[in-house]
Amino acid sequence: MKFIDEAIIRVKAGNGGHGCLSFRREKFIPFGGPNGGDGGDGGSVFLIGDGNLNTLINFRFVSIFKADNGRSGEGSNCTGRSGIDLFLKVPLGTLVYDDATKEFLGEILVTGQTLKVAQGGFHGLGNARFKSSINRAPRQITKGSLGEERILHLELKVLADVGLLGMPNAGKSTLIGAISAAKPKVADYPFTTLKPNLGVVRIDDVHSFVVADIPGIIEGASEGAGLGLEFLKHISRTKLLLHIVDIAPVDNTDPVDIVRKIESELFKFDPELLKKPRWLVLNKIDLLSADELEKVAKNIVDKLNWQEKIFKISACNKIGTNKLIYAISAKIYAEKCVNTHDSIENPQ
Repeated sequence: MKFIDEAIIRVKAGNGGHGCLSFRREKFIPFGGPNGGDGGDGGSVFLIGDGNLNTLINFRFVSIFKADNGRSGEGSNCTGRSGIDLFLKVPLGTLVYDDATKEFLGEILVTGQTLKVAQGGFHGLGNARFKSSINRAPRQITKGSLGEERILHLELKVLADVGLLGMPNAGKSTLIGAISAAKPKVADYPFTTLKPNLGVVRIDDVHSFVVADIPGIIEGASEGAGLGLEFLKHISRTKLLLHIVDIAPVDNTDPVDIVRKIESELFKFDPELLKKPRWLVLNKIDLLSADELEKVAKNIVDKLNWQEKIFKISACNKIGTNKLIYAISAKIYAEKCVNTHDSIENPQ
């Protein structure tokens, strides 16, 4: 399935039904009076979060959505039926903007969360509403108002606990395939990953976390090179970044230079990204002997003056991956406990 993370759609809420002009006319009842009923409200348009979706592809081929109009009122004081609200399912992490005014309307973060994006028209009043002691036979009604119409710009930022950073062929797709049930494309050429892959890592029946395999970032990505900043935005929602480094690159490039280039691109895109917790994961350790591994790893850590955690793994052979995922789970669980405690101590 093609990954679509932006979409432009037009939404139109239903119009309100008109009020009815009617008088009661029955045999032997010469002064029946007005009995025109009100119209029904037009249906509104809502966006609703769906945790089973991870792309906006549903809006690629259909981009115009309309809610039902309200029915007009009828005689015998019958109110018109209201239009049915329209609910459009979107993936979690969807940001919503008014495309004309660029106004930020809201974001969908939780399954079942709704956001009204177009208000349905209000019903018109029937002539029975205008009856009074001095106006016994009113011929006045009101029409239903028009439903709101908008052009929306939808933008998806993938929701994940952990984001994988690294140059193409660093082993990110192999790692996410090794620790989760995700089946990303893996091959021995650059830019194998052309869309973010999400994988759920389950530690036990209670503990799990979501990993996002972000497509490879190269020098100049923040300015549009390679896959450009198209996917850099997906990193912003993650709680933890894993910087995957090929410890034995076939082209003999310096892993230290590679790390610094990616750090530079992150800083250019958003300096706040470098403030996120970021662990160094040295991958493909099976290609080196034990002595070479220690020497190369120490050289990388010393040159980078790395202060965060460091892991040595072989994603292909699943060496060291259990230690890594248990450390991730412990950190995420600890943060959730802290956030829960803060929300109890400092209720909004």
